[in-house]
Amino acid sequence: MRKPWILLVCATWLGGCTMGPAYERPATELPAAYRDTPPRGVAAKGERWWALYTDPALDKLVDEALTYNQDLALATARVDEARALARVVDSRRMPAVDAGFQRDRTRSSDRSSIPLPPGTPLERNNYIAQLNVAYEVDLWGRLASAGSAARADLLATEAARETVRIALATEVVRAYFGLVALDAQVAAARRALALRSDGLSLQKVRNTAGLINDFTLHQLEAEVAAAQAQLPALEASRTAQELALSVLLGRSPRAIMDGAVERRAEQGGPAVPVVPEGLPSDLLLRRPDVVAAEQRLIAANARIAEARAALFPRIALSGYLGSESASLGDLFSAPARIWSLAFALAQPIFQGGRLFAEVEAVKARERQALAQYQKTLQEAFREVRQALNTQARAREVYDAEGARVAALTEALRLARIRYDNGLLSQLEVIDAERNLLQAELNRSDALRAQRAAIADLVKALGGGWTGFDRGASASPMPVASTEKP
Repeated sequence: MRKPWILLVCATWLGGCTMGPAYERPATELPAAYRDTPPRGVAAKGERWWALYTDPALDKLVDEALTYNQDLALATARVDEARALARVVDSRRMPAVDAGFQRDRTRSSDRSSIPLPPGTPLERNNYIAQLNVAYEVDLWGRLASAGSAARADLLATEAARETVRIALATEVVRAYFGLVALDAQVAAARRALALRSDGLSLQKVRNTAGLINDFTLHQLEAEVAAAQAQLPALEASRTAQELALSVLLGRSPRAIMDGAVERRAEQGGPAVPVVPEGLPSDLLLRRPDVVAAEQRLIAANARIAEARAALFPRIALSGYLGSESASLGDLFSAPARIWSLAFALAQPIFQGGRLFAEVEAVKARERQALAQYQKTLQEAFREVRQALNTQARAREVYDAEGARVAALTEALRLARIRYDNGLLSQLEVIDAERNLLQAELNRSDALRAQRAAIADLVKALGGGWTGFDRGASASPMPVASTEKP
């Protein structure tokens, strides 16, 4: 009697084994340092990295987007789905227990070819109550590998949600400062239009008095018309930007149609540059898309073990314990007791090559996941270097545009003095005003680009995600292990 129990214990212990290779992170040649880093700056830390702009209106809008944005809600629902599916897969490693109750009432024929024994009633009742148990011994780790793959899928989905969260905050920052820049450009265009309109009114009086000819007057009218044409284009762009931001904020259709986005007027200079925190290899810990790619690779590795285990025997244990009686009153009495124990062994013999093909298929999927992981790493470092370079160049462009505005402001002041002294014509003054207006528009756009470059760099560095351990040297999130015992 001891041998069956010894075999069962050994089978249960072997159930922790797997048929697949242990996962090892792919070796990658990483850079030793960043390039184009600013000499001074701040490191974007914590989930609320956008606070480095010190703009309360922006803080409020990002919080609104993180609460109501539908893309983030969709990503969160996918995490919930993956978590539930992981529980479903893990449940297969546990015994399945269910209870049943059955009542039958039958009538036998009194004219059948096999007569009933004397005294046997034609109509009979039968009651059965039993507890059923079924359990598959995971001898080769098939179910354990499936559970590891499901947990890795869950971690990948959680990392994908964080990717959406960081991207959403970045897009809100970009859209907000784009809207602020358009406000400043519209205001500058209106000021220029007002100045030209006032100048045109004065020149009409001078034309009537014969001090300027019709040719000069028509040129001045054309300049005013050009300013009028520029303003509607800027206002249309501002409306489009505001609507796009409203969608990012997750506002209702009514709020999109009737509401407005609260923002501050353009003020202050460029944002403080961001300095990468730590070594370039920290990207393996910081960027959730890299984490997601690695977890998908881990899941693919675990599914190789699952597919290989399908080639080997499966052992199933089942049984039931209950009572059966013709009378409900005797159903739970000792004589009515029934039970059963069963042991089943199934070994695939011929499947037409299907099982071997499935192993090859999951191996191919692992190679795909490996290629995707390597590509994600390459894109991560490309984006970081590009973002660092863009941050530096955007600040240089803003400084140059600021110097241009200062120079053209002084040039316009001198032009007006010379015009008042009769040394310049009105058209030359308008030309100086046009140059200054364009420079102010360019400076506003350069300020927007510099602030957006800061957000892009934070996104590239994976900033704002706290779902990893900075002190860890292995995986940034709990690894769904597929190692052998």
